[in-house]
This record gives sequence, C-alpha cells and structure tokens, in this order.
Amino acid sequence: MTQRKASIKRTTKETFIQVTVNLDGTGKTSIKTGINFLDHLIVSFGKHSMMDLKIDAKSNDGIDHHLVEDTAISLGMTIDKALGTRSGITRFSYASVPMDESLAEASIDLVKRPFWKLILSVKRDKIEDISKEDLEHFFQSLFQNLNSCIHLTVKYGENDHHKVEAAIKSLAVAFRSASSLDKKQKGIPSTKGSM
Repeated sequence: MTQRKASIKRTTKETFIQVTVNLDGTGKTSIKTGINFLDHLIVSFGKHSMMDLKIDAKSNDGIDHHLVEDTAISLGMTIDKALGTRSGITRFSYASVPMDESLAEASIDLVKRPFWKLILSVKRDKIEDISKEDLEHFFQSLFQNLNSCIHLTVKYGENDHHKVEAAIKSLAVAFRSASSLDKKQKGIPSTKGSM
C-alpha cells in the first residue's frame, strides 16, 4: 500500500503556512496558527478523522482573515494531495455527531468535483477569538480545496461553540470513513473509471 502522506508549504506576502498530513495516522496533531479556537477545531478534526496533522501557520500582515483563509486552503490542498488518485477508498460516508444540546451532520463524496453546502447556524458575531465570518470562510475554503462534495449542517443547538464543534467532529468522522481503504474496492470507486 502506498503511504498516503503529503506536505505543502504556502508562502504569500500575507502568510506562511506549512502543513503535513498522514491519512493513515493515529490522530496525532500539532497545530499552531495563533488563533486559539481555530487550533482547537483543527486538533478535533485530526483527532476524530484519525489523521496525523501538523500545521505551522504565521501571519505576515497581522490580518486574521488571511491567516484563516490560507490555513484552510493549505489544509484542503494537502489532504487532496494525500488522497492521490483516490483508488481503493470507500468514497462515500456520512456522520451525525452530538455535542451536548447541538447536533451536526456531514455527508461526503470524495469524488474530484468540488461542491459544498454549509449551514452552521451560528448566531453570535464571534466565537472565542474568531469572527463568525472568518469561521464560515474557514470551512468554505477547506471544502473548495479538498476537491470533494461535502454537505455540513448543524441541525439544531443553542450554544454556538457546541454547534461548530459538533460540525467539525461530524466532518472528521465522515471523512475518516470515506477516505478509508475498502478491501473489496479494486481501483477507482466510480463507474466512469475516473474520479
């Protein structure tokens, strides 16, 4: 079996981002973006998807929006690269994950056609140290660069922190299953023979 690992360095005038991923890891993470709640979400994503994940992200211009966006772009690109041709994967999956009073559902098709639908149902303008706008943009940028079809919905909840945490965990659990290798699957999991 080919190792499903990848690394990317992304340097712009705005940010420096370095991401390393091992899809067949144990959920070991080292995340440093300087935005505490973003770090917390990415650690949860790595832990519950069981991928080893290392991110070192630095802002060159002091603008959080650029750091959030470039971190998400780099993470999505690195996972896409680690998936390779996507031969032998399960491809489809879904997960429903509660976080206290909140419930989130994720459905994933790891086909190489980007489409996403995101409903976080966040009410507050800010959660911990990240704005609602940047939080939503993180998910959007991640999905676009994962090169997959993803639907992520917070079904209900009262606490915005819990809603977003349920969302990232449901995404992680669904991704873990969809990206897992299927012993019965020979080659590309598509009737077209191509993703």
